[in-house]
Amino acid sequence: MEVAGGSAVFTRVLPHGADPHRLAWEKGFRIIRPLSVTGRAPDLTLTLQIARHGRRINYRALQRTRSTDPGLDLSAGAPAARQRLAAYAITLSPLGILGTQFSDKTAVPGLWGLPGGGIDLGENPAEAVVRELQEESGQSLEISHLLDVQTDHWIGRSPAGFVEDFHAVRIIFAGRCPDPSEPIVNDVGGTTSAAAWIPLTRWDATSWSSGARALLERHLQTLVDAWRPAV
Repeated sequence: MEVAGGSAVFTRVLPHGADPHRLAWEKGFRIIRPLSVTGRAPDLTLTLQIARHGRRINYRALQRTRSTDPGLDLSAGAPAARQRLAAYAITLSPLGILGTQFSDKTAVPGLWGLPGGGIDLGENPAEAVVRELQEESGQSLEISHLLDVQTDHWIGRSPAGFVEDFHAVRIIFAGRCPDPSEPIVNDVGGTTSAAAWIPLTRWDATSWSSGARALLERHLQTLVDAWRPAV
């Protein structure tokens, strides 16, 4: 919709491999900000505020597929398609920003990302991200607002070793931890090997995944400025 609370301009089911920003662009609009996400997995409705962009449109709704493992043998046929709904948060406290380190079960071991993870069947995104913070870091989360939506599309091996045509759909929240402590990974043996509060003065020098860094470059300074008295 063009105005919060207004009528829907268009609605679309998000196909496997598609990006909401690209779908909106091909309709003649750019996404200004997400307004709400409702429902429970796997049936979520994401409402976005949009504006007309007035630019030339090149039609290519599916994202470029990238392989995370150049050694994959795909001669046996097309890998299974999997679309994963997940929720993450940029979480601030007086100790800094909360980060989680990827384990060797992932394609990017050692890199840092935002805490969060898959939305379970019947769970809503807000419930999922609060649960994931507890599992990955032992920290509580007070959600401030819905911040962004980010997608990615690649072919690679899952943590279980299966080759997948993987479409990640990430719902991003902003929030803060009211009572931060030393992070502890409770979900031992999973995709998170460590968690830490990263000082705001050092966030840019941290080895983030490309998706996490893109979100932080876009949003972190605005969030810090808004919450400066609390942070």
